[in-house]
Amino acid sequence: MELTGKKSVIFVEEQFNDQEFWYPYYRLLEAGSDVVICGSGRTSVFTGKAGTQTKADTDASSLNADDYDILIIPGGFAPDFMRRNSDMVNFVHEMNSKNKIIASICHGGWMLVSAKILNGRNATSFFAIKDDMINAGANWIDQEVVEDNNLITSRTPDDLPAFMRKILGKFK
Repeated sequence: MELTGKKSVIFVEEQFNDQEFWYPYYRLLEAGSDVVICGSGRTSVFTGKAGTQTKADTDASSLNADDYDILIIPGGFAPDFMRRNSDMVNFVHEMNSKNKIIASICHGGWMLVSAKILNGRNATSFFAIKDDMINAGANWIDQEVVEDNNLITSRTPDDLPAFMRKILGKFK
């Protein structure tokens, strides 16, 4: 498997997009990655927009970017809650400073905005936050997946296959 020995973290908060959480979660496990679910610490169980629930393994205050290879930021309304947590925002910034893979989809781009890592970079997102991404300095591109060095972004659940192929392809 491509990711044996690699460690991934997936952020979660209330009203996460269920598909954008579960699809990467199972693909990473299938590829052999050790996957950690990280919440804000506000609670230990989070409910997605479609009603599925997941339990956080840890909260962002205990994360260290040296311990992880990949960060996945699913969309839904969750990133609006995530960006209010300084530990989650700081972890995104720390992962970027160490050139670790940061992959966001849909409204996950809000975390990239709050972490101030978009200036001069190519990225995409759900069209509703396009202006936010551009105002943060991104060169916003309307395509299913955009890669800029360690940053991988996608627009919607329809883009999940391309999103995960790009992430897994970084380790072949």
